[in-house]
Amino acid sequence: MKNLTDASHSEGKVAEAIEEQTAKLPSDVFLWAALGAIGVSLALKIMGRKHTALFVGQWTSPFLLLGVYNKIVKTQGHDQADSGNY
Repeated sequence: MKNLTDASHSEGKVAEAIEEQTAKLPSDVFLWAALGAIGVSLALKIMGRKHTALFVGQWTSPFLLLGVYNKIVKTQGHDQADSGNY
């Protein structure tokens, strides 16, 4: 089985910059953003703004995916790759 943590692989400058900034955010931010999108979507639905409610409700998945990305960067990101810890 191929080793997925190949030490010879390096990230591009843009990815490193994004990871550096993303790692500064607490993981809770993305969870609360997802829950907020659900709440706003529900409120819009109750107000009869069906299409806007659907649009805002679709933000939930990207917020949760960004939270997963944030967690991966913190645990497996470029900070540890520089020191050789996998």
